[in-house]
Amino acid sequence: MNRVGTLISLLVENLHRTKRIAQQREAKERDERERFRVTFDSIGDAVIVTDAQGRVTSMNRVAESLTGWKRSEAWRTPLGEIFNVINEQTRKPVENPALRALEHGLVVGLANHSVLIAKDGIERAIDDSAAPIKDHAGHILGVVLVFRDITERRRAEKAQATLAAIVESSEDAIISKDLEGRIVTWNAGSERLFGYRQEEVSGRPITLIIPADRIDEESVILQRIRSGERVEPYETVRLRKDGTQVNISLTVSPVKSSDGDVIGASKIARDITERKKMEEQLLEADRRKDEFLSMLSHELRNPLGIISTNVQLMRKKTAGDKELEELRDTTNRQVGQMARLLDDLLDVSRIARGQIQLKREPCDLASIVQQAVEDQRRVLEESGLELRLEMQGLPLWVNGDRTRLAQIVGNALNNANKFTDPGGTVTVRLMKAQHREEAVLTVRDTGIGMEVGMIAKAFEQFSQAERSMDRSRGGLGLGLTLVKGLVESHEGRVAIGSEGAGRGVELTIHLPLVKALDKSAKPAEPSLKSERSYRILVIEDNPVAAKSMQIFLGQEGHTVELAYSGPSGLEAARRFHPEVVMCDIGLPGIDGYAVSRALREMPELKHTFLIAITGYGREEDQGRGRDAGFDTHLTKPIDLEQLQNILAKLESGSARDFRLNTI
Repeated sequence: MNRVGTLISLLVENLHRTKRIAQQREAKERDERERFRVTFDSIGDAVIVTDAQGRVTSMNRVAESLTGWKRSEAWRTPLGEIFNVINEQTRKPVENPALRALEHGLVVGLANHSVLIAKDGIERAIDDSAAPIKDHAGHILGVVLVFRDITERRRAEKAQATLAAIVESSEDAIISKDLEGRIVTWNAGSERLFGYRQEEVSGRPITLIIPADRIDEESVILQRIRSGERVEPYETVRLRKDGTQVNISLTVSPVKSSDGDVIGASKIARDITERKKMEEQLLEADRRKDEFLSMLSHELRNPLGIISTNVQLMRKKTAGDKELEELRDTTNRQVGQMARLLDDLLDVSRIARGQIQLKREPCDLASIVQQAVEDQRRVLEESGLELRLEMQGLPLWVNGDRTRLAQIVGNALNNANKFTDPGGTVTVRLMKAQHREEAVLTVRDTGIGMEVGMIAKAFEQFSQAERSMDRSRGGLGLGLTLVKGLVESHEGRVAIGSEGAGRGVELTIHLPLVKALDKSAKPAEPSLKSERSYRILVIEDNPVAAKSMQIFLGQEGHTVELAYSGPSGLEAARRFHPEVVMCDIGLPGIDGYAVSRALREMPELKHTFLIAITGYGREEDQGRGRDAGFDTHLTKPIDLEQLQNILAKLESGSARDFRLNTI
C-alpha cells in the first residue's frame, strides 16, 4: 500500500513538474515571440516574409508603411500583389527578387532605378535584397525580403550627378582645394584654361598656377575662407602650364561639411582675355576719339580765332554803316555758335569719362538764370520768338559752378530756339519746390514737340527730334546730353516731357539748395578795360592771327611785338622785356610749354604775366599750362572782352586772384 501511495505521489509530482516545464517553455516561447515581434518591428528597413509558395506570412511596420498594406490584409496574399516594383525610367515591371530567390535558392538584389508603387499609388525609389529560408535539410520553406526607401538618396545622387555634369561641362575652370591650399578636384574647364590634367595637379598646392608677384593673394583668400567668408569676383592673373599668363575673373567660396564646418574652398575662374582685349580696344578707340576731338577743336579754333578777332576789329571800322554792322554781327554770332559746338563736343567727352571739374561755390541761381536769359534774349528774338522769365521765392542759393550752371540754362534755351518756329514762345520759370529743399527750373517752348518714343531718347548723344536732309534745325544733338550730365554732376536731376507733336516741350531741372546763405558768394563780374598801356609780346606761328591780335591790342593803346616761333619768341623777350606775353602752345621749334619754362628762368622777366593761347581747352591742357608756368589760359577763339578784363586786373593789382580763378 505504501508502495502504491509512493508511486502515486511520484506520478503526481512528475505531472506537476512536467506541467511547470511546459508552462515555462510556453512562457519562454511567448517571450521569444514578443521579442521577435518587437525586434522585427524595430528593424529600420522594411521586411516581408513569405512561405514556400510566395505568400506573405509576416511583415514589419516599415513594410506596412512603404507598401500601404496592413499585416492582416497581406496575410497569405501573393507577394507580387503587395510588392509592386517597376523601372523608374522605362515604367515597366521589374522581376520580383523574392520570387527569384524562391526559384533559385539564391540571394537576389534589385537592379538600379527600381520604384515601389504603394497601395495608395505613392512611388518610392528603393533598393532591396531577398534570401531563401531553408531548413536543416536545405529545403526552401519561404523567403525573406528586405528593402528600404532611398528616395532622398536617389534625389541627392541625381543632384550630385547633375552638379558633376555641370561642373565637368562648364567652360569655366572649377577647382576645389583643402584648407592647406592643396588641389582636390579639377574639371575639364580647368584643363582647358591652365593646361594641366587632373592627375598632374591633384594634391599639389594651388600656388602652382599663381604668379610669384601675386602669391600673397592666396594667403588672404585662405584666411577669408577659413572664417567662412566668400571672396566676391575680382580680376587677377594666373599661370598656364606653358608659363604664359592669363587674365581671369576669380570667385572663391567656402566648402562646408554636413556639420557646417569649413573644410575647403571652391574656385571658379573665368577666362577674360577676350573681354580685356575688347576693353583695351574700346579704351584705345576712346583715346583716339578724344585725340581727334582735341585736334579738331585746335585746328578749327585757329581760323575761328582769326575770324573772331577780325570781326571785333571791324566794330570801329563799320560804325554807322547799318548793313556792314548787321553782316559783322551775323558773322560774330556764327563764330560763337561754332565755338559752342566745339565746346559741346569736348564737354560731352569729358562727362562720359567723369572728367568734368566743377569750381563750386555758393551762388544765387536766380541771378545766374536771369543773366543767362538776358544773354540769350537777343538770339531768340532774332529767331522771332518771345522769351518770358518768371521767378518766385528769391534768392535761391545752390552750391554750384557759375559757368556750368549758366551753360545749363544756355543749352536749354538753345534747344528751345532750334525747335520752335517764329511766332512761338519760350518761358523760363524758376521757383522753390513746395515740399523739398530744391530749386525747380523749367524751360517750356511752344515748338514742334516730341513723340513718346523720342522722349525716351532725348538725352542720348547725337539725338534729335527731327533729322531732315536740309538740317534746318541744326546742331549736333548734344545740348540736352550736356544739360543732363551737368545737372547730375551738381547732384540734381532733369526730366523732359511733351504732350505730343506740335505741342511743345518742357524741360524740368531740380537742383539741391544750400541751407545757409554764404555772404562770400560773388556776383558776376562787370566788363573791365585797362586804362594803361602794356608792353605785350605775342608769340603765334599763324601770321594772320598774330597780326589781327597786334591790331586789336594796338587800338587799345598797347605796344605789341610779334614772334612766330618758340626760339624767336625767347629772343624777342630778351630784347623787348614784355610785361605780358601771349604765347601759342603749338609752336615750331619748341612748344609754348617750353617757352614758358624758359621765360620763368629769366630773372628780368620774373614778374611778366604769361597767357597761354591755344585751341586745346581741356582741364588737362590747362593743368599742363599751369605746371609750365603760365598764369592763365585762353582758348581760341579768344574772347577779347575777357582779355581786356585780364589786363584791367593787372592794372588794379588783383592779377594774382585772377590767375588763381582762371587757369
